Amino acid sequence: MRYSKKRRFHQIDDEGRRGGSRDDRGNLDLINALPDDVLGSIISRLPTEDGARTQAISRRWLPLWRSAPLNLADNFIGSVSRSKRMALVSKILSEHRGPARRLSLKLLCPIEVIDGWLHSQALDSLEELDLANIRDMPLSVFRFAPTLRFARFSSCRLPNSISTLRLNFPCLKQLTLYGISVMEDALQNLLSGCTALESLELSISGIGAICISSQTLRSLAFYHALEPNILQLVIKDAPSLERLLPLDTEWSRVNIQVIRAPKLEVLSLLSEGLSKVQFGTTIFEKMIAISLTTKIHTMKVLVLDTIGPNLDAVVDFLKCFPCLSHPTKDMNSARKYDRLDPIECLELHLKKVVLMNYDGSKRPSVEFAKFFVLNSKLLKEMEIEVLNNRNDKWMANQRKQLCVDKRASRDARIELKIGTKKSDLPKMDTHDLSMADPFESGAFC
Repeated sequence: MRYSKKRRFHQIDDEGRRGGSRDDRGNLDLINALPDDVLGSIISRLPTEDGARTQAISRRWLPLWRSAPLNLADNFIGSVSRSKRMALVSKILSEHRGPARRLSLKLLCPIEVIDGWLHSQALDSLEELDLANIRDMPLSVFRFAPTLRFARFSSCRLPNSISTLRLNFPCLKQLTLYGISVMEDALQNLLSGCTALESLELSISGIGAICISSQTLRSLAFYHALEPNILQLVIKDAPSLERLLPLDTEWSRVNIQVIRAPKLEVLSLLSEGLSKVQFGTTIFEKMIAISLTTKIHTMKVLVLDTIGPNLDAVVDFLKCFPCLSHPTKDMNSARKYDRLDPIECLELHLKKVVLMNYDGSKRPSVEFAKFFVLNSKLLKEMEIEVLNNRNDKWMANQRKQLCVDKRASRDARIELKIGTKKSDLPKMDTHDLSMADPFESGAFC
């Protein structure tokens, strides 16, 4: 049985009235049939320049952009002069009457101009703010505190006076402070006002200590600029924290102390350059275990960066984090597994291993990889990224040296693949909390 449904579409002519007009080809104009609020929502998602151009479509469209949620970025003008771009930003803010959604300003402008823009009524109820290249941040920024959901400040200096303000960001979920100069008291006061914060990314200078106490924070990523002082990062009370991520491999002047983070699952990037990391009473100094009295059973993903024969150090991390399912990064050297002193991580939990910068021509590298092949009883996947191009014969010989046929987990898939030398941290969106493992294959640069 065949049947059909006929739909009747009403047209909206140039005056905004419903009608039956068609375009030049006789087709129904379905776009113009949409309600104003739907069209306004579509316009608000366009780049600023494209959104403004919709005013030229027809008289009906003329007021839509001005009343649509504002999405303003100051790079929408292309290569025109800075003065003209400034004038156009001012014009948009003076004419726009709709609610504010997002503002991105990266122009090098006089502070009084930026302050004037931030006071514009068009920005009332702003939800997303991205400011860069502002030497001294005006206090008018904080008038958006009640409505901001996402904020990013780059290459700016935060005023010391905010340490005395009563700041409250009840809706802020994501905060990025990149290349920021700020005093310690001012930073702590700012963070204490972010009562709904879930993801924090820090790259700051001018302070010696950061203390994190947050009931909602799930992800913390940070980079410590090369400064003479040692940064003390203390996770004092973070019951929701799941990820502790660096933005650089140079940790030589960072001490980390985790006092309370009962849900911490992802930790990276630990290297020999790290001065000290402490979990309860367990202490590592430059990747060497000083004390192993506290075990962290919540940790599932660990990323290590090693350059020498230090499997002993890696095994100590496996003992500290017995429930790891995925250690990864650059590892070398070997040791024999003592069956009388079993490692819980290898016996019961480890599911995936990723080895980068693997040099199969060196015996310590082969022995290191073979250690996991022969001793990880529940292993499901092992990725070994080989340096330089290798032929099939070389790959087959490597599998033989690694004793793949004698692997402890018969279900394990051992894959050798060609890679390039990697020395940097994988590029990732640290604010993306949707992936259980942010270092999954494909995330590496």
